[in-house]
Amino acid sequence: MNYNKAFFEKAYGISSQLEPSDSVEIAFAGRSNVGKSSLLNKIFNRKSLARVSSVPGKTITINFYDVDSVKFVDLPGYGYAKISKEEKERFGELMEGYFKSGRNIKLVVQLVDMRHKPSNDDFGMLDFMKEMNIPFIIVMTKADKLNKTQFKQRLEESKKEFEEYENAKLIPFSSQNGLGLNEVKSEIEKAIEN
Repeated sequence: MNYNKAFFEKAYGISSQLEPSDSVEIAFAGRSNVGKSSLLNKIFNRKSLARVSSVPGKTITINFYDVDSVKFVDLPGYGYAKISKEEKERFGELMEGYFKSGRNIKLVVQLVDMRHKPSNDDFGMLDFMKEMNIPFIIVMTKADKLNKTQFKQRLEESKKEFEEYENAKLIPFSSQNGLGLNEVKSEIEKAIEN
């Protein structure tokens, strides 16, 4: 798969705008500011194809990127407290509309911040995918911000925190030094081939 061919295709703000899906889709989900855009840019080997926002809760659209006819779908970040009730409702409608519109979702790359315990929103998302029978991996971002001892400790704790999702692969990742990048790509490619 040639990730260098990635280009931004479209953004949708409400689920009724979503066009029917006839392609394989890989979706990226996680809290606001967890590093979805940084991960996508690292996969695409680009500096700023996916817009990185310094303001949490800024991505409130579903953004589609095309990579060799596979759609990479950047879902809006959840769990940001400072958005209005209307925005929260629109967000819920958008996410549900995306997941329940009969798309060919081969994998969800669920991002969590490795430095912290997973939030209720993270578990809510994982439970939803388990319930919908959507395959997912858990990518633990910002791994470079931990020293060796903290890294080891958080990795062990994470295995316990996510043990009820026993088949989910846990991948520590850093957009700074590329830790875990090849593993993430390999999981994506495996999912596409299945």
